[in-house]
Amino acid sequence: ADAGDVEGKMRDALNGKTAEQVLAQAEQIQAERKAREKEQALAEIRELVAKRDKAEQAKQQLEQFQVVRSRFYMRERQYLGKQPIIELTVKNGTDQAISRAYFTGTIASPDRSVPWHEDQFNYSISGGLEPGEEATWTLAPNSYSDWGKVDAPADAVFTVLVEKLDGPDGEALYSTRDFSERDRNRLAELKKQYGVD
Repeated sequence: ADAGDVEGKMRDALNGKTAEQVLAQAEQIQAERKAREKEQALAEIRELVAKRDKAEQAKQQLEQFQVVRSRFYMRERQYLGKQPIIELTVKNGTDQAISRAYFTGTIASPDRSVPWHEDQFNYSISGGLEPGEEATWTLAPNSYSDWGKVDAPADAVFTVLVEKLDGPDGEALYSTRDFSERDRNRLAELKKQYGVD
């Protein structure tokens, strides 16, 4: 609509109304808008709470898939420089066969608050890992990736956290990645804004 048309509609809406009636209508419009905003915010809060609860349940299941041993080191290659190596021993304590596992690895020193390196990686398990089975893997991340740039001291410790597991059909069984730090902050912000516990 052109400007004249908008002005005409506004004039028609205000025609014959007193200042008090115009103010009352404006307040009603604002109240309706705030009510819609609150309704949408509460719906988003419910959605985020459901995601958080699902991630918490997944975390309990993921704890059943144990990282028994984790090592990170650089292997010297003749003429090719250093190759980063991740060695993992895992045990599937879940009641499902696992086809792929997703991890976050952190290399940190005990006396430092900032890690030397933190990154996600995953491994597609050839033949899967059945319930109760244990496996040891030697993974070689790309030497040109950030793993290849790690220069940590000898006292650094490599810890690995399981964040997601895929079942035999390749579909996600359990995942904590669906509820991100951004989701956590957004939920806290909305709860504070709308006074929800």
